[in-house]
Amino acid sequence: MDDQTNLPNPPESPLLPEAFHKTEFGLVQDRGLVREMEVSYLDYAMSVIVARALPDVRDGLKPVHRRVLYAMWESGLRHSAKFSKCAKIVGEVMGKYHPHGDMAIYDSLVRLAQHWNMRYMLVHGQGNFGSVDGDSPAAMRYTESKLHRLADEILTDIDKDTVDFMPNYDGSVKEPKVLPARLPNLLLNGGQGIAVGMATNIPPHNLTEVVDAINHIIDHPDAEVDDLMQFVKGPDFPTGASIYNINDIKQAYATGKGRIIMRADAEIVEKKNAFQIIISALPYQVNKAALIGKIADLVKDKRIDGITDIRDESDRKANVRIVIDIKNNSYPKKILNRLYDLTPMQSAFHVNMLALVNGIQPQVLTLKQILEHFVVHRREVVRRRTEFELKKAKERAHILEGLLIALRDIDLVIDIIRKSANRDEAKVNLINRLNLTEIQATAILEMRLAQLAALERQHIEDEYKALQEKIAELEAILADEGKVLTIIKEELNELKTKYGDERRTTIHPNPVGEFSATDLIPDEQVVVVVTQGNYIKRLPNDTYRAQNRGGRGVVGMATKEEDEILHLVSASTHEDIFFFTNTGRVFQTKVYELPAASRQAKGSPLVNVIPIANSERVTAVMNIMTNDTKKYFIFATRKGIIKRTLIEAYKNVRKTGIVAMRLDQDDELKWVHRSTGTDQIFQATSKGQAISYHEEEVRPVGRSAGGVKGISLRTDDEVIAMDVIDSTLPKQPDLLIVLENGFGKRTSFDHFRTQHRSGLGLKCANVTNRTGNTIAVEVIGIEKTDALLISKQGVVIRTPVAEIRKLGRDTQGVTLMKLQDNDVVASVALLEADDELVPTDKPIEALPSQPS
Repeated sequence: MDDQTNLPNPPESPLLPEAFHKTEFGLVQDRGLVREMEVSYLDYAMSVIVARALPDVRDGLKPVHRRVLYAMWESGLRHSAKFSKCAKIVGEVMGKYHPHGDMAIYDSLVRLAQHWNMRYMLVHGQGNFGSVDGDSPAAMRYTESKLHRLADEILTDIDKDTVDFMPNYDGSVKEPKVLPARLPNLLLNGGQGIAVGMATNIPPHNLTEVVDAINHIIDHPDAEVDDLMQFVKGPDFPTGASIYNINDIKQAYATGKGRIIMRADAEIVEKKNAFQIIISALPYQVNKAALIGKIADLVKDKRIDGITDIRDESDRKANVRIVIDIKNNSYPKKILNRLYDLTPMQSAFHVNMLALVNGIQPQVLTLKQILEHFVVHRREVVRRRTEFELKKAKERAHILEGLLIALRDIDLVIDIIRKSANRDEAKVNLINRLNLTEIQATAILEMRLAQLAALERQHIEDEYKALQEKIAELEAILADEGKVLTIIKEELNELKTKYGDERRTTIHPNPVGEFSATDLIPDEQVVVVVTQGNYIKRLPNDTYRAQNRGGRGVVGMATKEEDEILHLVSASTHEDIFFFTNTGRVFQTKVYELPAASRQAKGSPLVNVIPIANSERVTAVMNIMTNDTKKYFIFATRKGIIKRTLIEAYKNVRKTGIVAMRLDQDDELKWVHRSTGTDQIFQATSKGQAISYHEEEVRPVGRSAGGVKGISLRTDDEVIAMDVIDSTLPKQPDLLIVLENGFGKRTSFDHFRTQHRSGLGLKCANVTNRTGNTIAVEVIGIEKTDALLISKQGVVIRTPVAEIRKLGRDTQGVTLMKLQDNDVVASVALLEADDELVPTDKPIEALPSQPS
């Protein structure tokens, strides 16, 4: 092997000096298999990490996305240009920048144009680009695209030497290492990728919130996560839906890793004596068709009972609407919870904010670090752009200086040119005679004769003056870091005004299944309204103004056909509220979790709040004050049964409800009040009988026990009112007695002597066909009180109790409310005269009307 004598000497290596040796095949280096695997695997891993899988923290783009956008920019496919075939774009990217398969490039391009994947789209697509159901896009020869308006902002100033370029894979052209990115795309659109030994999963965010956070961190470099979360509330997914637990979000932002629960937006609505679950938004990256198939499989396998039909009524604009029909005898709330538990309607977004720092170093970043890296990047871009513009301005000013020299001595210039043998000699003569540079001399030789006119000369002078001002301004920017940061903020605010929009994803402060934090909710007095048809709403306490006795009132709410308003409760938004049903069950929630609505609104179905059956009705509503000192619940039924139980027995109410009182088959629970243990119990019937007895006559029993007889009833009579009278009151209160046909009166409680329970009681009103049955008997505990009467047809009147005449027990009363034909009083509540609700320790209830 004679040619081996010409082999180069083995390289000198301090680590492996004897690794090279000659063989019959040439120079060979020995290397251990373990070392070879380590080196080769590391090279491969870094290639995947840097060149394919991870986004850059500066522009938020992976290499393939960056190359797609840059190739479209180079091809002139701006947002104002015509669409171009995607096949042409893919070919351009693959031929110049991305040495991988065409489908990988096309899939990346398609994703940039999918509004359910991108919070802010970077590519404007025309044609079939897939769907939220998981449908594949059309072939690239059928689709067209161009840059979206926002993508123009990502590439703006790239021609001003703002970023570094590098040779492409074959060295034929150059491509940018990073884009100028006027917006923090990494947070706006997030990013996902699986590299070797690491992965990234960054959620998208709202542009307005992110811009505000950047402005804050520029002004306050020491800001912490809590400060930044005043602006960036949490992820903002393009599909909307809801996310839970502010602590999980904070952990993700503070550490770069976390788990955020997402839930579909679903509502239970009533339709033709049945219920439907309407799904209007899905968690991020949940396949709608796959979700519907999953629900159908669960119904088929009988893992979920009560669903009769599932329909996809979504439109082509990706407005999601999935309708699930529920059986009449099912619990819609229970079914919805099962759907959350067993389907992707509830899923987790595992945050892992891993990105490339300085283009080469993978690093898990906090929210603050991402914002800081973006500010550093923009500071570099603005500085380099300013230097570029300064250089161009000085070059142009240099030329204008030469032109002004020539214009001041134009005759000499013409003489020099005329006496020169050729252009090169004329250039040399101008440089020597007028002390010009070569660039200035060339510009003078290229000057048109028209520029000798006076206006043209003035134009050159004005341009030169403007350039001097611009040069001074640019130099001042480069000399002052504060001005650079001001420019960054101004540009961001301009883009916020141009592209900012409302948040799509709703944030619930606490984990799924837990009550919301009361310190995030304002403590306000509200009125809670519940109807016989199980509709509910809450509204401000100043909704109804006071009117004189006997007026017509105002429309209080739009009731359903044959629906009646049953309960008006005065409560604070921070208080617990209990719902007791006619079957003796109890449910619990917070007042601020009840749906807010206007005065005329019908409200929302109560099944959106508590899981009651179709045949079950809420007959009593009780709010628990945060500083309550009462110890007992007093229960009363329609058949006159009374029960006393410690409130402590109801402190842990399950979401599905618990038994509050055992009832006879033909009886139902109607009232619940609180007591101290030494109060008076008062009951009244529809036929005008009433009884008062000591609370001690009712022995305390367990939570699920039945009760004892409180008042004996005659034929066709039933209890229509029950109340608890505070034994510590210095003065016996008055009773407000309202009859069905709008009559009413005040009667002193002194007229009712204390009796033993289970008696027939005394007459409290003279019930006739003209007055109708007794509809409500309310205890007036405060002198300055207004009475709020609501009719069956939803008409409301508010009148001072002081204007109502005080009469004896066996009287009919006076007219309180003029009613239209076929209308009767349905509900009564007490409010303070100064528009504040009565702060009593009992619910303010109204009772169903009875026929005359």
